[in-house]
Amino acid sequence: MKISHNFDGGNIHCLDISDTGTINLEIKKDNNSDFSQWFYFRLTGAKNQPCQLNLVNASETSYVEGWQDYRAVASYDRETWFRVDTEFDGKIVTIKHTPDCDSVYYAYFAPYSMERHHDLIGNAQLSEAVEYLHLGYTLDGQDMDLLKIGKEGEGKKVCWIIARQHPGETMAQWCVEGILNSLLDPEDPVSRELLKQAVFYVVPNMNPDGSRRGNLRTNAAGANLNREWQGATMEHSPEVLLVRTKMEQTGMHFCLDVHGDEALAYNFIAGSEGIASWNDQRQSQLDCYQQALVNASPDFQSKIGYEKDKQGEALMTVGTNYIAETFNCLAMTLEMPFKDTEKTPDHYVGWSPQRSRQLGTACLNALYQTLNKL
Repeated sequence: MKISHNFDGGNIHCLDISDTGTINLEIKKDNNSDFSQWFYFRLTGAKNQPCQLNLVNASETSYVEGWQDYRAVASYDRETWFRVDTEFDGKIVTIKHTPDCDSVYYAYFAPYSMERHHDLIGNAQLSEAVEYLHLGYTLDGQDMDLLKIGKEGEGKKVCWIIARQHPGETMAQWCVEGILNSLLDPEDPVSRELLKQAVFYVVPNMNPDGSRRGNLRTNAAGANLNREWQGATMEHSPEVLLVRTKMEQTGMHFCLDVHGDEALAYNFIAGSEGIASWNDQRQSQLDCYQQALVNASPDFQSKIGYEKDKQGEALMTVGTNYIAETFNCLAMTLEMPFKDTEKTPDHYVGWSPQRSRQLGTACLNALYQTLNKL
């Protein structure tokens, strides 16, 4: 039996492998950072062998509460991902699985590779509605990709959608894939009407370097991009600076920043209630969008989420807060679970790529119902 991780998004350190199928592993920290939680590795040579994979440093990771009631994902073909038995005793996460094949992959959540990202960009630009824009380069020399969908026009709203500031939150890019699939479908009536009323700017992956390196939360410099919005530099966080500069050129009426949450087993929205300029009108817009999303998707709820900041006490280095205050717009963070949804569980796949894509489509439906209030 062998363990490997030297591929796009891989992260693990193998300590030892016994003949009985017990494998001891450590999750590696993000480079230049103390964040850790994301894992993604391959096991070979274990067909029909009962295996016990121990993540021995689970209690030292960034979000220990995320291991409670969590089940890892596995795949033989890296297309279909399913949940496997997983236990947490307060110190060690143990994955128990008997592979049906001699090559099997395990991950914290279904990975979204940079190769798939390039395919997403390539396929999207084939649409007549899409203009591809190159914003610049990351610290590792990867491209910062932006898709402009639709045309500007008098009275049209400007909508931004960004995802994966935290690279290990791969459900965010699966969600954006669903958004793009719907938005570029000429037979989708909601998307057709949205493009009559709005122009979209979509950054499917804000953190290509962290994605390829197998980081949970940071870029190549060890920067948490969602704490860089006030002081971004080309030396430390070029991804944010490049996107922010383009936002300043376009302005905006709406921004959705897509993320994942390790601990909470719910889909929910975190608003920008803590900014200094928050008012009743903004609260009404946020309430309207959330209720529309509740109506559009039984997988979404608005009762459980983060504690709201008091007005004037928001952390302004966070993307949603900075954008809402700077551009005087409705900006929010969509959070999805690494686990399964508490109220609408699926035992086989848990929260999954397909469910993330479907929630993306529902987000467009909610925007369609809310757009005239922005």
